[in-house]
Amino acid sequence: MTARGDYAVVIPTMGRDSLAGTLAALDTGRGPGPREVVLVDDRPGPREPLPLPRSELPIRVVRSGGRGPAAARNIGWREADAEWVVFLDDDVVPAADWRERIEDDLDVGPDVGACQADIVVPLPTERRPTDGERDTAALADALWITADMAYRREVLSACGGFDEEFRRAFREDADLALRVQAAGWRLVNGARVTSHPARPAGFFASVRAQRGNADNAIMRRKYGKRWRMRIGEGRGRIRRHLAITVAGGIALVASALGARRAAACGGAVWLGLTAEFAARRIAPGPGTPDEVARMLVTSVLIPPAACLHRLRGEVEVRAGAREMPAAVLFDRDDTLVHDVPYNGDPARVRPVSGAREALDRLRVAGIPIGVVSNQSGVARGLLRDEDVAAVNGAVQRLLGPFDIWQWCPHDEEDGCGCRKPKPGLIERAAARLRVLPRSCVVIGDTGADVAAALAAGARAILVPTERTRTEETTRALVEAEVAPTLEAAVARVLRDGRVRAATRRPVRQEVPR
Repeated sequence: MTARGDYAVVIPTMGRDSLAGTLAALDTGRGPGPREVVLVDDRPGPREPLPLPRSELPIRVVRSGGRGPAAARNIGWREADAEWVVFLDDDVVPAADWRERIEDDLDVGPDVGACQADIVVPLPTERRPTDGERDTAALADALWITADMAYRREVLSACGGFDEEFRRAFREDADLALRVQAAGWRLVNGARVTSHPARPAGFFASVRAQRGNADNAIMRRKYGKRWRMRIGEGRGRIRRHLAITVAGGIALVASALGARRAAACGGAVWLGLTAEFAARRIAPGPGTPDEVARMLVTSVLIPPAACLHRLRGEVEVRAGAREMPAAVLFDRDDTLVHDVPYNGDPARVRPVSGAREALDRLRVAGIPIGVVSNQSGVARGLLRDEDVAAVNGAVQRLLGPFDIWQWCPHDEEDGCGCRKPKPGLIERAAARLRVLPRSCVVIGDTGADVAAALAAGARAILVPTERTRTEETTRALVEAEVAPTLEAAVARVLRDGRVRAATRRPVRQEVPR
């Protein structure tokens, strides 16, 4: 069971005025408060500090540089230090008893990875809701939305957090939920209630919203044609939008060519389908002149806009649709953590800059990761097996879970087949992962790492450090690849192809070795 009250709140924000209301509701609610509130300022470029109301909450502000909501949430949960991380939007209002109820919501068994709040959207009582208000009201029935969603920190760590390929606040929450479920955790509904008021929308807001069709292309790539059913949605309208767009295109082209009959037929089909679409949107609305005018104009613009953005998304997906590696294997010392010769003290483990973020990108992509490391200190009597396991455990606590650990305890004189530059460690890791060595990528900082990878038939990327010999780098430039940093090496792996099916396997629960 969860330690009661052991949760942090993460709120990505663009500095909207509504943030003050969200913080005030959290601050004045009944019951014990969160361990901390991490506000992630996602405004691009240098800005004035966020205007924050007076509050008894332990608030901390971090910046994300305007990289989008998925990246902002990832920065927030990595900063938070609690068993549970509760993601809130900066325009929601937790109920007065929210703090009391969340303690019960999070008092669940270890198989539960996330808990969603009951989202309530207040709508006007004196009239029927507008199109924008109805769109917001749909959040009340949506699954796994991060307007108020709590995740175990260990679950976020195992799955790598949100996929930052989703640049907008759209689909990134559903994608994470599908990966968490695929990894074996349950997602449940809680009893806490959060209000999500409908914000005023501009005239063309519904047209701008069609940009999300590009993100739908990513979901289709990851989860196949039936991805909408997996996230609890019905069929989309993209096929109808395509029919309207094609009919309109035929009418325009035929008219330009002087084919009057074809132009008339295309125009009639376009007009009929567009009228049906507009009527469907006008009927449940307030029927005011402004709303009717908005529905008529945007119903003409939405179908081609939706098709254009979906086409853009599909082109981007297919442009990088080559198969990703079956696994990425890392050297440990001076690649993932700073090298301390013959280290047997977990307290001395320090990750290299960017290691956690690079590994999480692979976890999000669903690519198995592992460690292959020489540990000759065991053969030399400087380390015990349990010392190596303890240090490996510290690496895992700091950098997140790995699918496989393989290390060689032998010295050069032992003549084993596992010590790098021999291929044994890589072959054993591939066998345990049930993949072929030639489908793996090995990233390390020495010529031995490169030689072992090449001997196993794997792809090798050298990330030189100040201890890497010049001749090793020179040779790797000819025989393998060289990247300036660990992050650059992982980015190269991901850039060389995009994942076709990024469903995460359950992480192996084995002792790091």
